[in-house]
Amino acid sequence: MGMEDHKLKVFCTVAETKSFSKTSEIIHLTQPAVSLQIQALEETYETKLFDRTGNTISLTPSGEVLYNYAKDILALYAEAEKEIGKITGLIRGSIMIGASTTIGNYVLPSVIVDFKKAHPKIKVSVVIGNTKRIEDLVNGGAIDFGVVEGSTTKQRIVAEPIIDDELIIIIPPYHPWAKRRLVSILELSKEPFILREEGSGTRIHIERFLTSHGVNLSDLKVVMSLGGIESIKLAVENGIGISIISKWAARKELKYGTLRSVGLKEEPMERSFMLIQVKNNIITHAVDEFLAYLRGYDYSNLL
Repeated sequence: MGMEDHKLKVFCTVAETKSFSKTSEIIHLTQPAVSLQIQALEETYETKLFDRTGNTISLTPSGEVLYNYAKDILALYAEAEKEIGKITGLIRGSIMIGASTTIGNYVLPSVIVDFKKAHPKIKVSVVIGNTKRIEDLVNGGAIDFGVVEGSTTKQRIVAEPIIDDELIIIIPPYHPWAKRRLVSILELSKEPFILREEGSGTRIHIERFLTSHGVNLSDLKVVMSLGGIESIKLAVENGIGISIISKWAARKELKYGTLRSVGLKEEPMERSFMLIQVKNNIITHAVDEFLAYLRGYDYSNLL
C-alpha cells in the first residue's frame, strides 16, 4: 500500500465509523495523525470533506463523491495485487484475523501453522477478544474477518458456520461421575459449578441451553466465575467444582487424563463457530487463500 491509498483507507474508515477516535483505534494511528491525514486530503482537493456539527461527523457533498471513488480505488488496488500474485505464483501480503477466546487459543494456532507451511510468504496476525469485541473490529474494518462463538446482530456483517463445536461437562478424574457416560441437566444443579465471565460467547450459549431445558443460572451452585479457560480447567482439576467448556479447549487434558468429560442425557450441547465478514467485503488474494483453507480444513485431525 502506498501513501495515497493509506490516506484513502483512513478517509473511508472515518466516513464509515463517523468517528475519529474509532478510526484511530482501528487503523492504529493517534487521533491527531488521523486528523492530519484528512487535512492533507482536504488540502489536495481544496475542499472540506467532513461537516463537524456538534458531536456528529457527516460527509460534505465533495466528501460523498470522494468516498464513492475511494472505495472503488481501494478495490482496484486489491484486484491488482491479486492478479499480479496469480502471475508470480507468490501470494504475499498480510492477514489480520480476529478470534474469540476458545477459537483463538485452541483451534486457530494449529490451522495457522499448517497454512504457513503452504504459504510461507503470508504474514498472519491474530487478535483475540470476546465475541463482541471481534464483531466491532470486523465492523470497523480493522481486521479482515473474524471467527467467533455465537451469532451476530450487526446488519453489515454476514456470518457462516465454519467449525462444529460441542460444549462438554468437565470433571476431575476422581469424581463419582467419572465412571458415567451421561448425566442429566438436573444433576448439574447439585454440583459446585465454575462459570465463565459475563460477555463470553460460551457463557451465553450455556445460559440459553439451560434455559431451554427449564434450568436457570441461578439454579446452579456457582462457586466462582473466572475469566480464563485455563484457570477454569485448573480449578476443576483441583476439585473446586465442575464446569462446561468447549471440547476444543479440553483436548490436551482429556488426552492426558487430568480431566474427564461427561455428556448430557437430554441432548448434546452443540454449536457452530461462525466466520464473520463485512458484507461485500473486497478481499485480497492472501485472505482469499486463507478462507479457502479454513473452509476445507480437516478439524477432526486436531481432536
